[in-house]
Amino acid sequence: MSNKSNDKLPLIETDVLIVGTGPAGASASALLATYGIDNMVVNKFAWTCRTPRAHITNQRTVEVLRDLGVEQDCLDLATPQELMGENTFAASLAGEEIARVLAWGMPPARKADYELSSPAKIFDLPQHLLEPILTRTAAHRGSKVRFNTEYISFEQDDDGVTTTLLDLITQQKFQVRSKYLLGADGGNSKIAEDAALPMEGEMGMAGSMNIVFEADLSKYVEHRPSLLYWLIQPGGELAGLGIPLIRMVRPWNKWLCIWGYDINEGAPDLTDDEAKKVLHQLIGDDQIPIHIDSTSTWTVNSMYALKNTKGRIFCLGDAVHRHTPMNGLGSNTSIQDAFNLAWKLALVIKGKANPSLLESYNDERIPVGEQIVKRATKSLGDLGPIMEALGLVGEDSPEQMIQNIAKRKLNIPEAEAQREKLRQAVEDTQYIFNCHGVEMNMRYESAAVVPDGSPDEEFKRDRELYHQASSRPGAMVPHVWLIDPQQQKVSTVDICGNGQFSLITGLGGEEQWASALADIEKVNGLTVNLRIIGPGQQYEDIYGDFARVRDISETGALLVRPDNIIAWRAQEASADTAKDLVAAMQKILGKV
Repeated sequence: MSNKSNDKLPLIETDVLIVGTGPAGASASALLATYGIDNMVVNKFAWTCRTPRAHITNQRTVEVLRDLGVEQDCLDLATPQELMGENTFAASLAGEEIARVLAWGMPPARKADYELSSPAKIFDLPQHLLEPILTRTAAHRGSKVRFNTEYISFEQDDDGVTTTLLDLITQQKFQVRSKYLLGADGGNSKIAEDAALPMEGEMGMAGSMNIVFEADLSKYVEHRPSLLYWLIQPGGELAGLGIPLIRMVRPWNKWLCIWGYDINEGAPDLTDDEAKKVLHQLIGDDQIPIHIDSTSTWTVNSMYALKNTKGRIFCLGDAVHRHTPMNGLGSNTSIQDAFNLAWKLALVIKGKANPSLLESYNDERIPVGEQIVKRATKSLGDLGPIMEALGLVGEDSPEQMIQNIAKRKLNIPEAEAQREKLRQAVEDTQYIFNCHGVEMNMRYESAAVVPDGSPDEEFKRDRELYHQASSRPGAMVPHVWLIDPQQQKVSTVDICGNGQFSLITGLGGEEQWASALADIEKVNGLTVNLRIIGPGQQYEDIYGDFARVRDISETGALLVRPDNIIAWRAQEASADTAKDLVAAMQKILGKV
């Protein structure tokens, strides 16, 4: 820090300034530090978030955590997949069950889909436990982490960004000069506002109340372990405000209760006693001891950015995609934004790529942001058919609603039709709870991906529900298990990444590919890891699975980016192998 004159604010210099230590900002900081990029990350609060907030951690995100080397740290605190699945619809936790739905890869017919898609397992890790892991990792690897520091404004020029910050402890302003500024400052992002990023959608569509509480509910839930318990109570205090939800935070004694409120009437202000009364009603047992941790309110939004950047300003996470918690896409998409952007910034800052590479962040992540916002918003309506099947839609009388729910138990044709309608409505919630394709099927199109002229991909099953592996440029490298020299299983995902490009090939063309990679290193000063798969080689396709998914010949090759996206592929080695690969890399790096 320096203060050259009394009329200038103290100035700190760094390569990248990140505002926000949420999932987007903390993971960006940790990734940049891992890649050797000097960065500072600031947060206006005294510490990372204190409430559970986002929690479902999908396979693509776990792969990022795996790449960062913190997967085990997360697993040590996470609730495993096998305790996530028995989503229950009931009158209360102690009361009558209406339906259950298996979620997040737990239906027997879906388990194979998840296991075949990734070396990583989905798990549940609430945000207040995840953020400290990411922030600690960033700090340990060299990031400058600063709390009680509020963003005020920025000014950018051709060479960098000067950001004014306020130290909330000393109330003194200071400035940071950086090459780039990352706005990861949440759903009310001031940086996105100051950058005038164009947005599509609506904010403040509805209101929701959160109560974080502690209670031993094991006798009501341990036999049906899940994250979510949906409680339908006509005539109760929360009637008409959607389906109240009790969410497991830690099994089986820490919880989050969520329900809607009329945003036009303002947010409710509950005392602890009032909150306990509501919770006892939802639990169905007023003898359960309850401790209230906190209450808070939030609004339901449906908005995404049409552009994530302005000059040297890059926004990510909730700053550019704001949506409901449905589908559990929030922190996942935020971390994946960082994974997409960090390696590109690192190569540009190190002078190994042209700044035009950064334009691909818009091209690749804006479609993802739009998709997940629309999917989460659409999922809000996927619970409506359950209410309709139970006879609750368009009915004002609580007594009649209760009778309509009970009617499904009768042995009459109308009740049989109701049961079938309810069954189908519950089945259709798969688009909320097992939307695997939305999580895993991104297909990037940008200058950082070189098409190979192959026909457009056809999805054999519902693209939102089911993941489809592909080796086409723009897709994630397909996961299969290989055997390493120690005869240990290793995923194709794990032999790539770690901040570097990788080239995967088989027997027959390795000498030509190695020559091409030597040319790339000579031209760009960029090392590309050569991964040879075959008998007696670095990795062996002992199960024969890679041969089934590679969609190239043995001598062909897949060029995989640091974020595990296939950037280019060749069907086979040829006389032009070295020239073609060098040309592809020059295009990806923005040098042609």
